[in-house]
Amino acid sequence: MRYSPFRSVVGLCLIATLAACQRAAPPPPAPDGYDESAGADARRIESDLRFLADDLLEGREAGTRGYDLAALYVAERLRAIGLRPAGDDGRYFQRVPLLRAKRVDGGGSLVIRRDGAATALKFREQFLPQLNFDRGDARVSAAAVFVGQAVRAPELEQDDFADVDLRGKIAVLFHGAPPRFDTDRRAFYSSFREKFAALVERGAIGAVIVSTDDEEKRQPWARGAENWARPGMRLRDADGRALDTFPQLQVIAQVSAAGAGALLDAGGHTAAALFRDAREGKLRGFELPGTIELSAQTRIEPAESRNVVAVLPGTDAALKREHVLFSAHLDHIGIGAPVQGDAIYNGALDNALGVAIMLEAAQQLARSKTPPKRSLLFVAVTAEEKGLLGAEWYARHPTVPRDSLVANVNMDMPVLLVPTRDVVPIGVEHSSLQAVLDRAADEVGVSLSPDPSPQESVFIRSDQFAFIRAGVPAVYLTGGVKARQSGVDAGKHQRDFLSERYHQPGDDATQPIQYGDAARLARLNARIGQSVADAPQRPRWNAGDFFGERFGGLDARASSRGAAATR
Repeated sequence: MRYSPFRSVVGLCLIATLAACQRAAPPPPAPDGYDESAGADARRIESDLRFLADDLLEGREAGTRGYDLAALYVAERLRAIGLRPAGDDGRYFQRVPLLRAKRVDGGGSLVIRRDGAATALKFREQFLPQLNFDRGDARVSAAAVFVGQAVRAPELEQDDFADVDLRGKIAVLFHGAPPRFDTDRRAFYSSFREKFAALVERGAIGAVIVSTDDEEKRQPWARGAENWARPGMRLRDADGRALDTFPQLQVIAQVSAAGAGALLDAGGHTAAALFRDAREGKLRGFELPGTIELSAQTRIEPAESRNVVAVLPGTDAALKREHVLFSAHLDHIGIGAPVQGDAIYNGALDNALGVAIMLEAAQQLARSKTPPKRSLLFVAVTAEEKGLLGAEWYARHPTVPRDSLVANVNMDMPVLLVPTRDVVPIGVEHSSLQAVLDRAADEVGVSLSPDPSPQESVFIRSDQFAFIRAGVPAVYLTGGVKARQSGVDAGKHQRDFLSERYHQPGDDATQPIQYGDAARLARLNARIGQSVADAPQRPRWNAGDFFGERFGGLDARASSRGAAATR
C-alpha cells in the first residue's frame, strides 16, 4: 500500500453519496467501502482494523510514533466502552523500558580457519550476526563443536551434548527439536531461550545457528536478510542493562543453508547428510576441525514503549479480586525493505485484527446482562514481534496482584480470509480451560479443530507463553480451517498467507478479511471470559501436564507416561 492517510475518509464519503442515490439494491462493497449487510459487531471490528492497519501508523513498530498513535487509539476505545484504566499511576498505559539494537552494515564477520586455509562467509548473503544487546563491538575466536539441536531432555532420553566438551568453545547448532518429541516438548525445546541457557551452562562462549534446507523452503533466507537493518529489542532493567540475554555467548551468528557446507563439510561429515539426520532425528554431536572467528558490531540505545491496560471490575465481593486476562499484541514490524514499492508492513491480520476482536469482546462483556463475577483485564501488549517483550514485562510486573491472574485468553493473527465453520484453539488441552471452551463453542455455534501445523510450535511463539511461564493457564484462538463453502480449501488460504504476505507489506486491509467470522470469534472470546469469570473455581492445570509441571507448580511425577509414548 502507498501512503494515503485520507484514503478511508474520502472513500466513506463517496460510498455515502452513492448509497443515497441507490436505495433499491445495496451496491457490493468497494475495496475501501461499507458493507450494508454486516452486523454492527463486524463493522466495529472492521473500523478498528482499518485504522490500526492504515499507512498513517507506519506499521506500528514498538517504540515509534506510529505505535504510540495505535496505543492512544486503543486506550480511548477502551475508555469509550466503559473500562477503567489499569496501567501505571491510574492511567491506561504501562511503561515498558527497552533497549534497541541495530546491526552496523558490514560490521560482522565469520571466518573458518581449517587445514591452513581461511574461508570467510559473506555478510547478508551467507551469514548475519545476531543483534548483541550487551556490547557494541564483540569478537571471539575458538574451536567449535556441533551440538545437533542443543537439546537435553532427560525425560525423553535425549542429550545432544553427550560425549562433547563445550567449555571455551563455539557451539554450532540447528533450530528445532527431534521429530519424535511430542508437540509440547518439541515446542519447549525449540525455544532459543532454552537452547542458549543449555549452551551457557556447559561453558560455550559463542554460537552459530545454521538454517537447514527444509527451513528455508518455508522461510527463504533472502527474505529475512533483506531486512537485516531492522532493529531488535530487549527489556531493560533499572540500571540500563538488557534483560534475558546471554552475555557469556559473546557473539551469536546465523548461517544460511547455502553457507552451511563451508562450516559443516569436514571431518567425514557434510551439511547435506546432517540436514537429513535432522529430518530423521539422528543428529549426534562432534568436534569440528579448526577454529571459527566471529565478530559483530551493534548500535545500542535505550527506548521505551507501553502496554495498554484496562479493567472491567467484577461484581462478586470475593471473586472480583481475581482477574481473567485478555491479551493481543498491538505492535507489528514497522517500515522495512520495499516489496513492489511498498515499504510499510501494516500488520492487518498480524495483529490489528486480533486487537479489534479483543476490543469487541470487551464491549460485549461490558454490556453483558449478567456482569462477570471476577474482574476482566484487557491488555494490548507491545513488542511481541521483538520477542514477546510487552507480555513478558506485564507477566513480571502486573498492575494487579500477581497471584490474582487466573487465566489468559490471547488473540494473535487470526487468518480469516474465507468464511469458515470452525476455530482452532492452541494450548487449551493443558488445563481445565478445555471444558470451558467446549461449552462456549457450543453456545456460539462454532466447531473446534486441532492445530493443523503443530510442528510450527506456535504455542511458544505468541504472548500467551509469557503468561504460561508465569504459571497462568492460557488458550490462544486462531482462525478456522473448515470452509463453509464446498470445494474451498481454507487451509490453503492460510498457507498462502503465511508464504506470501506474513510479515510482508501485503498484510494490509485490502485482503478479503471475513469480519463476520471475526465477530463470531469475539463472541467466543467473550463467552470464555464470562464462563471463567463466573466459575466457582479458577482454572487448573491438568494432572501430569508438561507445562503445568514446569511452570504451574504441579508435581513432576506423571510426565513419564507421555514421554514413554514418544519413544
